[in-house]
Amino acid sequence: MAPRRTQQVGAGPSTEQSYIYKVVLLGSTAVGKSSIAFRYVKNDFREFMPTMGCSFFTQLVCLETATIKLQIWDTAGQEKYHSVCHLYYKEANAALLVYDIARKGTFARAKLWLRELEKEFLPDELVIVLVGNKTDLAAQREVTFEEAEEFAKSKSLIYMETSAKSNHQVTEVFMAIGKFQVRSRCTGNSTREMLRSVPALGQTKGPSSPVSCLLTVATARCPRGNEQNR
Repeated sequence: MAPRRTQQVGAGPSTEQSYIYKVVLLGSTAVGKSSIAFRYVKNDFREFMPTMGCSFFTQLVCLETATIKLQIWDTAGQEKYHSVCHLYYKEANAALLVYDIARKGTFARAKLWLRELEKEFLPDELVIVLVGNKTDLAAQREVTFEEAEEFAKSKSLIYMETSAKSNHQVTEVFMAIGKFQVRSRCTGNSTREMLRSVPALGQTKGPSSPVSCLLTVATARCPRGNEQNR
């Protein structure tokens, strides 16, 4: 689904566009979907926040050539809510498939979510990020980085590992979505085509940001007063 364009500022080559992107978080219960959203929007951490149905957040992201309003839909992971999740990812622009690196079963469940998205969306219609959360539990890891990376490559997904608890690469996940969307519009290249030209985004295991080598577009969070969160 194409993002909604909300306004145009100025004229000529310096014209700045504003877009709205719908981002949906999918995954098993207790993998950290809500914690990721809460960390990104509020820069705070909550150990376990069970979601009933769906939670909604918004966040403004300012790029050099565009301002993006992310509408973040955090879905419940409990099985009893599974039948209604398709209502929340309808018309989404991006999806985060979140699993817990210390729970192998949640990785398998993320693959099932991917199958459902493949039935609902055409190839390249949706930016999909496979997110291995809870890198702070590396000692209990059951899903290796290499295994998840190989799967992501086979499906042309963006792959990143995060920790909502330690705030590792959480912002970078959402920035990657915005940058891929903007670059796709500027170049006409699909996500699959762009992924072929860059290394896996999650491969940097140190503190440096892997997204910085993806695009040269300057990125910043909008001033606190301009954010729209709830």
